[in-house]
Amino acid sequence: MFEFIRNHKRLMQILLMLLIVPSFAFVGIEGYSNMRDRDNAVAKVGSLTISPQEWDTAQREQMERFQKMLGAQFDPKMFDTPEAKQSILDNLIAQKALATEMSGRHLAISDELLLQTVRGIDGLTKPDGQFDKERYTTLLAAQGMTPAGFEARLRQDMALQQLVSAVQSTAFSPKSVSARVSEIGEQEREIAELTFKSADYASQVALTPAMLKDYYTKNAAQFQIPEQVKIEYVVLSAAAVSGQINVSDAEIKAFFDQNAARYTVAEQRRASHILINAKKGAPAAEIAAAKAKAEALLAQVRKNPADFAKLAKENSQDTGSAAQGGDLDFFGKGMMVKPFEETVFKMKPGQISDLVQSDFGFHIIELTAIKPASVKSLAEVKDDITAEIKKQQVAKKYAELAEQFSNAVYEQADSLKPVADKLKLKIETASGVTRLPSPALAATPMLNNEKFLKAVFADDSIKNKRNTEAVEVAPNTLVAAHVVEYKPTSKRAFDDVQNAIKTQLTQIEAANLAKKAGMAKLAALKKADNTAGFSPVRMVSRGKAGGLTEAGLTAVMRVDGTKLPAYTGVEGGGSYSIYRVSKIVAPAPDVARRQAEQQQVAGALAQQEMAAYVEFLKQKAKVQILKNPATLAVGGHARTAPVQAPE
Repeated sequence: MFEFIRNHKRLMQILLMLLIVPSFAFVGIEGYSNMRDRDNAVAKVGSLTISPQEWDTAQREQMERFQKMLGAQFDPKMFDTPEAKQSILDNLIAQKALATEMSGRHLAISDELLLQTVRGIDGLTKPDGQFDKERYTTLLAAQGMTPAGFEARLRQDMALQQLVSAVQSTAFSPKSVSARVSEIGEQEREIAELTFKSADYASQVALTPAMLKDYYTKNAAQFQIPEQVKIEYVVLSAAAVSGQINVSDAEIKAFFDQNAARYTVAEQRRASHILINAKKGAPAAEIAAAKAKAEALLAQVRKNPADFAKLAKENSQDTGSAAQGGDLDFFGKGMMVKPFEETVFKMKPGQISDLVQSDFGFHIIELTAIKPASVKSLAEVKDDITAEIKKQQVAKKYAELAEQFSNAVYEQADSLKPVADKLKLKIETASGVTRLPSPALAATPMLNNEKFLKAVFADDSIKNKRNTEAVEVAPNTLVAAHVVEYKPTSKRAFDDVQNAIKTQLTQIEAANLAKKAGMAKLAALKKADNTAGFSPVRMVSRGKAGGLTEAGLTAVMRVDGTKLPAYTGVEGGGSYSIYRVSKIVAPAPDVARRQAEQQQVAGALAQQEMAAYVEFLKQKAKVQILKNPATLAVGGHARTAPVQAPE
C-alpha cells in the first residue's frame, strides 16, 4: 500500500461511514449471515434470516449512538415505540436484500482498487512526515476493528456504492422541473399589513362568574395536579463499580509480561520507488513497453544513484509518492504487495533493486533506512494497561454485583439500606416524580425512564411500600427505588385558580373579537379596495419572510396573482392580520442557486429511485415478517424474582 494512510480525521470519517449505518448502509454482512436461531427468526429475506439477537444488536448500537450524540437529553423510550422498532427491522431487511442482490450479481472490489482507496486517505503522519502505523492500529482498535477487518468492511461498502451509484444514476431530473421550483422560490410579492390585536379588544370583554365556573368545569384537566411520589433510589453502574476498583503494580507488571507481543514494534523499513504502470492482464505489447522504459530508468539510476529522487519525480507513475521523490515512508510487513515486500526485506540500506514486477507494474526500489524492532517500556504503557485492566475488572465485578443487587432489592424489599450498605452504594432521593416523564427531572434522565416509572407506580411499590425490581435504564446501569410518600391525583380549588382563569378567558374572548372585526374588514376590502390603516409596503418571498409568520407567508404566497390587488387574512397569536398583495415580481435568476436546487431535485429523485429499487429487491426476495417488531423488548429484561444460588 504505497502512501498508505495520511490523515487521522479522514480515517475517522470513513470509520463512521462504516459503523454508523445510514439508510441502505451495507455493514457487517458476514455477521448478518449467521444462521443460528433460524426457528426463532424475526424475519426472512430470501435465504437469509434476521434473528432476535441480530435485531437487538442493531437496536442497541443505534441507542448507543444516540446516547453519545444527545448526552443527558437522551431518552431510551424514543426507541420503545412500534414505529422505531419497525424502522430498525426495515433497515436490516434492506441490508439483507441488498446483500442478496450483490451476491447474485457477483459484485466485488479488486485488491488494486481497494489499495488505491486506502492509499488515498490523507493524514495519520507523525511530525517528521512518517506514517504512524501504531496510531492507525490504535484508532481502529478503539472502534473494535483491526486493519484487516477495516479494509474488509471498506471493500463491502465500496461494492455497495457501485450498486447504489448504478441505480441512482438512472434517475432523470427534467430541467423544467427544477427551473419551476426555483422560480417559485425566487418570486417576490409586495404586501402591506393591517393587524387587529386582541389587546385592543380586552376592554370590551365582559366576564360573568358563571362563565368562569363553566370554564373551570369544562377544562378540569388544566387544573389537575398529577399523582406524584417521593422516592429513595440506588444506582448500580459501571461508574459506581469503577470507584471501588484499584489496580496494583503487580497486576500491571503481570499483564505487561503476559502481553509482551502487544508492546513489541516489529522491524520497519523505509524505501523509495519508481513505478512504471503495467497492470495485470494488460496486452503483452503494453507490458513489454513498460518493462523497456523501466529498464532504461534502472540504467540511469545505477549510473547516478544520487539522482533517484529526481528521476522518481519526473518518471514515477505512482502519483502518491512521485512528488516526494518516490519516498514511501516507513512500513512493516503486510503493508505492501508481496513481490515488493519480499524484495525490500532482503535489501541493505542504500541498495538499489533490480526490476520488481507486481500487479501495479514495474518497480525500481531504493532502501533508504531500517528501523529495528523495539519493545516499549512498562512506564510508556502503564496508563494504558491500568485502564484496560480496570475496564476488564469493572465488567466482571459489575456482572457479579448486578446479580447481588437484583437479589437484595427483591429479598429485603422494605428498604434500600441493606443493598446500599452491602454494595457500598449511595441512597439518593427525588421528589415530584410523576407517572409520565417530567422536564423537572431532566438533569437525572434515568428517573424519566419509562420502564423505571412503570415499576415505581406499580401497586406493589405504592400500596405495599416494597422496593421496585432492579430496572436496566441504560447499558450497565441498574436502578431500584423505594416509595417514601405518595400523593394521588388532585384538583386545584376554584378559588386558587379563579384569577388565572379570568386572565386566560379574557385573552380568548378578546382574540375572538379581534378575529370577528378582522374578518368583517376583510370582507369589505374584497368588495372595495382601501389602503387606509395598512403598513408601508414591503417585499417578501419564500426565502425572505420579511417578519411574516409561517402561516402569514403561506397565505400571502397562495394569493391568486392574476387579479391584483388581492387580500387574505390569517389568525394567529391572539391577533388577526389582513395582507394586501399589490405586486408580484420575478427577479433575475440566481444562477448558482438554481444549479444547487437542480442538484437537490436530482438528489431527491435519485433517493426516490433507490428506495423504489430496495422495495423491488424486498419483493424479489419474498420478505416474510415472522414476528411483530412491536413485541421485541428494548434492551434487557428486568428480573421479577431472585436468582437462586446453586447448592
